[in-house]
Amino acid sequence: MTDLENQILETWRIHHRITMLFLENIPEEGYKATLSARGGRDVARQWAHVHNVRAVRLQAFSKKLGTKVSEFDKGANPNKTELLEAFRHSGEVMDKYIQYCLEKSGAVSNFQRGVVPMIGYYISHEDHHRGHALLTMKQCGVKLLEILRFEIWEWNKI
Repeated sequence: MTDLENQILETWRIHHRITMLFLENIPEEGYKATLSARGGRDVARQWAHVHNVRAVRLQAFSKKLGTKVSEFDKGANPNKTELLEAFRHSGEVMDKYIQYCLEKSGAVSNFQRGVVPMIGYYISHEDHHRGHALLTMKQCGVKLLEILRFEIWEWNKI
């Protein structure tokens, strides 16, 4: 791989490490936090949705690897352990998928603009939900650890 390809892959890896750090450090009550009065997603279900978006992208590729990236059922409310395991697995498969796409000159099936815009899409989507989860927990009075507020921005250290 070229230096630029390694940087592209490292961008995904840093983002994924931040996601895992975030999920690991959400207090248990944080996963149950919601601002919805009509049964909308709590923080756990927001992250189940994020994982499902990853899973849809990876299902065909994961079969080539002899593994499966499963989705959470609609309306499922996974616990912290289930979310961490799902993200650990989907993150590993996404890493392999990005490497595969880079080896194919950046071509991505069903994503016309290529691997770099696809990575941008997933990082944007996941960080949108991270921000939403942070705001939800804050407004629900969940005490957030410093790591969730500041250390997730330390890209040179993570």
